[in-house]
Amino acid sequence: MADSEEMQANALKGQISIRRARAEDLDQVIALDAKVTGLAKPEYWQDIFERYATRRLDERFFLVAEGSESDDGTILGFIIGEVRGWEFGSAPCGWVFAFSVDPGTRLRGVGESLFDAISDRFRGAGIQTMRTMVARDNRLHMAFFRSEGMVAGPYIQLEKSLDD
Repeated sequence: MADSEEMQANALKGQISIRRARAEDLDQVIALDAKVTGLAKPEYWQDIFERYATRRLDERFFLVAEGSESDDGTILGFIIGEVRGWEFGSAPCGWVFAFSVDPGTRLRGVGESLFDAISDRFRGAGIQTMRTMVARDNRLHMAFFRSEGMVAGPYIQLEKSLDD
């Protein structure tokens, strides 16, 4: 990235605040997810909010990126994760299972700010390893997570169709 582009990205990043999701954010999270995925899932998001924004807050994190006042304080992205451990012998680690940034605000440091914030929360919970799962054909997420230093881990996902 050229020096002037990097300076501009850092200036924009400074206009983003990261905080825990609140009930009044839910409609914006639902709308952002529908915009990105093409599928509205309000019941799913209500359940996720209740599980990850209201209970066990020392190990569950539902974070939103909010724009500056010039962005009308709208939600620009979100990231959700939790501390999990001992599945199939895995020591406790931080799992990121939901991540999205408004396509119109990409390249403004929103994703990096969210990633840094959840990394800090995991460290604060005593966690030293973070994991996520990415679809092989999702080049955007794969490139983002790799740019943040994530690499293939020690586990392999297996699946079987139950329609057989």
